Amino acid sequence: MPVETALTRLTGVRHPVVQTGMGWVSGPRLVTATARAGALGILASATMTADGLRAAVREVKSRTDAPFGVNLRADAADARERVRILIDEGVRVASFALAPSRELIAELKDAGVVVIPSVGARRHAEKVVAWGADAVIAQGGEGGGHTGDVATSVLLPQVVDAVPVPVVAAGGFHDGRGLVAALAYGAAGVAMGTRFLLTSDAPVPDAVKARYLAAGVGDVTVTRAVDGVPHRMLRTELVDALESAGRGRALLRAVRHAAAFRDVSALSWRALVRDGLAMRRGRGLSWAQVLMAANSPMLLRAAMVEGRTDLGVMASGQVAGVIEDLPSCAELVRRIMAEAEHVLGALPDASG
Repeated sequence: MPVETALTRLTGVRHPVVQTGMGWVSGPRLVTATARAGALGILASATMTADGLRAAVREVKSRTDAPFGVNLRADAADARERVRILIDEGVRVASFALAPSRELIAELKDAGVVVIPSVGARRHAEKVVAWGADAVIAQGGEGGGHTGDVATSVLLPQVVDAVPVPVVAAGGFHDGRGLVAALAYGAAGVAMGTRFLLTSDAPVPDAVKARYLAAGVGDVTVTRAVDGVPHRMLRTELVDALESAGRGRALLRAVRHAAAFRDVSALSWRALVRDGLAMRRGRGLSWAQVLMAANSPMLLRAAMVEGRTDLGVMASGQVAGVIEDLPSCAELVRRIMAEAEHVLGALPDASG
């Protein structure tokens, strides 16, 4: 049973559920399956070349007429080029992990693209909405990947009360009960990464999925050892080794990974330096942290693409500790909506 909210009306999807953009994971296969299930699938473009992004968008559009979106890096040197690709290809939604500029938001909105940045604080939501964002994804500290330290249950009502646009709740969601809770807080839907990663439609090696399914809540940690900023992931032997390594060894490893990422992304050294400068300005990072940030794409690729759980890192939300199966996206979305309907129907009648 569809649940209509401000998010479904804004984006045109049937269900108020978003599959987030995860590097090396959220490609055409997963996004197509999500869109066909009636949720909002988001392509992760940060690990794609510009040409690869255009090809991925066209592949999804060839497989489904349902709405979908693309996640962009606002601080990338070629951000304007990628915005033009979205506009040219008729993509419905643009999401951002970092706050996009007022100019990028205006360019997308003028072309009819819905703009939904992710935020981790009330002030960030207020800023991007003042610049014209159509909605925001508020991610609490339970979420995977780069994260903050404020729980979703604290962050979400703050953001809902602060901005007059739809707010999507992220961080700690995986089922219909969570969707109902988010709606009760005033959200217009939920966004999930780890739950969609752990589906049969995700192009992640079976050995990696098995490692996630075997994890308990205590096996998910937050570390700065990968790229210098808080990063939530599964605790593995590699994470332990990175945390115990000296700064010199960590920086040498980062330089090697920067060179490898350059080959994969087809970016020039000049473009990488421009990205580094943007990261310093946008995130207040030191040059050492900028170099360390090169670890992230390649270490994620080692696990998510090559299946090397011994050499790669596995970004993860805390919900990995309570997920036990690998449904298809269609089955997952049906289950979430059915459970949400059941929970709503079972709530006590406050009027009585």
